[in-house]
Amino acid sequence: MQPAERDPQTRTALSAYQAGALCWLGGGLIAVVLGALLGAVVASPDRSGNDPSPAGLVVVALILGGTAAAAAGLGGLVRHWRWRRALAGTPWRRGLLRCAGPALMAFEPEGYDELGPGDERVRLRLLSTAIWRTRAVQRMDGAEVRAAPVGRTEWVLTADGVPTLYGARAVRRRR
Repeated sequence: MQPAERDPQTRTALSAYQAGALCWLGGGLIAVVLGALLGAVVASPDRSGNDPSPAGLVVVALILGGTAAAAAGLGGLVRHWRWRRALAGTPWRRGLLRCAGPALMAFEPEGYDELGPGDERVRLRLLSTAIWRTRAVQRMDGAEVRAAPVGRTEWVLTADGVPTLYGARAVRRRR
């Protein structure tokens, strides 16, 4: 079996994921720089003796929002690098996706038998909190997907025709 990273659709999805992360990082950094520049203008002494400008709130919003966006972008880049490295050494596993709630799902690998001894579903929790990603995964309920472990407890999944990758964390069953 060939590594998942060699699949053209996987490469495209990884590149799209990286591009999104770079957009968040770049946009966040631009917002912080604009906030700092606006802050320098707002902080200049007012000769008329008037109260400070309400633009100070805009400065705070730009810097805080930009910092959060840059952090999200950096996190996305780190995740992209980890996923790419892991997918270069592991093949996709085909199976069915079963959704049990907004972010809870189970991956049933090909050949899974519910009554078979030793056969177990991989129980997963979606990593993303974005509503559009959650709904996209829910629409794949019962569909054939491809999944691959990218860490001890982290999995990546996608399906044919889906232009992105979804991250999920394996959850242990409570006893």
